[in-house]
Amino acid sequence: MVAGLKTVILLSFVLAVGFLLVILSCALFANWLPLLVALTFVVAPLPNAIFAHCGGADDFSSSEYEGSAAVDLGRFLTSVIVVTGFALPLVLAHAEVIRQTAALMSIVGGGLVYGTILSYSQVFKQEQDEF
Repeated sequence: MVAGLKTVILLSFVLAVGFLLVILSCALFANWLPLLVALTFVVAPLPNAIFAHCGGADDFSSSEYEGSAAVDLGRFLTSVIVVTGFALPLVLAHAEVIRQTAALMSIVGGGLVYGTILSYSQVFKQEQDEF
């Protein structure tokens, strides 16, 4: 129980630092477009969560990595959103809409947010009963 509480505290601290970096990248340079990165990284795990239970492995499949088309679609959509989250600040900085420092802060903050969401889902994943 104590290890779970320490994990939650650590993950919430890292999540707060990630959001702080994204918000500072917006506020320091008076341009709120990098805030879209936080939105993309928060939305990124949703396709995996929605399509994870669609036709996974059954009793006769030899490997748990054999997925259905819906699971593959969820993984594809998640990867598209994650790549968009990393590429959007780079494109905005290249077009000189935002500064390069804001783009870097936004990428690092968004990576911390997405990494925290992934870590939380892996640490607290509930195992299915085999009954």
